[in-house]
Amino acid sequence: MKIYNTLTRKKEEFKPIDPENVKMYSCGPTVYNYFHIGNARPFIVFDTMRRYLEYTGYKVTFVQNFTDIDDKMIRRANEDGITVKELAERFIAEYFTDAQGLGICKATYHPRATENIDAIINIIKKLEENGYAYNVDGDVYFSTKKFAQYGKLSHQPLEDLEAGARIEINEQKHDAMDFALWKKQKEGEPAWESPWGMGRPGWHIECSAMACKYLGETIDIHSGGQDLIFPHHENEIAQSEAANGKPFANYWMHNGYININNQKMSKSLNNFFTVRDVAQEYDYEVIRFFMLSAHYRNPVNFSKELMAQSASALERIYTCMENLEFLSKNAVDKELNAGEKAFEEKLVQIKQSFLDAMDDDLNTADAIAAIFDLVKAANTAFASDEKPSATTVEKAKSLLAELCGVLGLLKKDTANDIDAEIDALIQKRQEARAAKNWAEADAVRDKLKEMGITLKDTPMGVQIIRS
Repeated sequence: MKIYNTLTRKKEEFKPIDPENVKMYSCGPTVYNYFHIGNARPFIVFDTMRRYLEYTGYKVTFVQNFTDIDDKMIRRANEDGITVKELAERFIAEYFTDAQGLGICKATYHPRATENIDAIINIIKKLEENGYAYNVDGDVYFSTKKFAQYGKLSHQPLEDLEAGARIEINEQKHDAMDFALWKKQKEGEPAWESPWGMGRPGWHIECSAMACKYLGETIDIHSGGQDLIFPHHENEIAQSEAANGKPFANYWMHNGYININNQKMSKSLNNFFTVRDVAQEYDYEVIRFFMLSAHYRNPVNFSKELMAQSASALERIYTCMENLEFLSKNAVDKELNAGEKAFEEKLVQIKQSFLDAMDDDLNTADAIAAIFDLVKAANTAFASDEKPSATTVEKAKSLLAELCGVLGLLKKDTANDIDAEIDALIQKRQEARAAKNWAEADAVRDKLKEMGITLKDTPMGVQIIRS
């Protein structure tokens, strides 16, 4: 597998430190609100990366943190009249509700900043000992100019970063680009004891501390949105490598931005949507399909038209699976005809195309194209009235489920679970048709359609299709 490494700006062969266990860290949410549609993209993309690595035989130790203490959380908790801890508990639970809907697997570890204060303090102490951190009356800062490689992830020298950055004026800092590792307690804020007095961690240091604690001093893959390259991931590299004297992460993966109707998403433009908002109108799985329909490094445009197209495309895959399940009930053991032999050969080619796409820097767009090749081939192969080979149908059904499963798709039960009322109506229609009472048969058919059930008469019997 080849991965585009932001650090080197090129595709590189993926070679994990431990060939049997990939160590992967992905930045999680700050839990002061529901996560938005922009957050959903890295959560879905890197969940898919983890799924694919596991599919190809790796064990993956996957860490995704929760930032449960920062300025936004303190502000929101004060506005709501609750503690920061209560706010965090609420929105961590809401995160898992949305993540489960999106088909995102739980991480191996979901550490919280507030539960790892000791690890955070320890890494700051190491930075002090190594001469990279300094204390100013209880506030501790990282000295960026002492880390010679600062800027290597964003590929800009420190002078250019400083010129282009929006920096808060702070007379305590030795340099404008220095960033906070530990913040002195302000009145009314949560705080923890430390060698520098009561305070709380800065944002960047928590990820360095937790990645090191749960994965080790050097990890395989660090991932997140493109917006995190600078300053967050740049700062993570600086403080981790300054503390440990080793490379922090060997591969850096970043997904592209999401635009809303061709505009940057922002609250000021009133085009800021949480996943919970979008899920009111579209199924969670449609959101996941939409996110995977483009290559993860490309920007994507979110719009109602594109979401409707995604819903329609996903429905085609479900319809194919339902057709295959219907065919499997009517298939027979027989010698394969020429068409079935050619179709089985086509399945082998389709699987290889899927694997080639995923091995090429997680190209889920081309992987989905391979799945639609399977759908098209299956629809063509089983178009005749002849009862198909049971083994051929099973191979098609199994491969469709397998490839979609790697992408976290096709998770709904497609078997026709027909309740007693619907079953009775279907039987009534069959009896009316047998008696050539076409008017009654049509009336029952229309009633079923209103209930979301379409009946398709085939030489192999009645196929039940849910809308």
